[in-house]
Amino acid sequence: MAVLELNKDNFDATIQNNDIVVLDFWAPWCGPCKQFAPTYDEVSEKVDDVVFAKVNTEDEQELAGNFQIRSIPTLMIFREKVAIFSQPGAMSGADLEAVITKAQALDMEKVHAEIAKQQEKK
Repeated sequence: MAVLELNKDNFDATIQNNDIVVLDFWAPWCGPCKQFAPTYDEVSEKVDDVVFAKVNTEDEQELAGNFQIRSIPTLMIFREKVAIFSQPGAMSGADLEAVITKAQALDMEKVHAEIAKQQEKK
């Protein structure tokens, strides 16, 4: 599957309309981002039922700011509209696949229940 380029216009719809979205926050001048890109693309071709997307932090500073991206590359995973993973730094293809497998196996009923409990306390 092709990696999507996300911006402020298509970001929300992508998160809302897909079960699992893996995001790579990157910038064109970032050496580690450039080194990680082929690995990210390779994993995106192997893993089904997951949307892979990139956010160029230079062009989308508002999005990067909303997620407090301080270091790039930063990977985030959304599942059922909830951010369940965020980690700065590149990773190997095997590690990325392992994180995605864990995201797919996560009991989202428990996650949503915990979020509801946290909201009640506010």
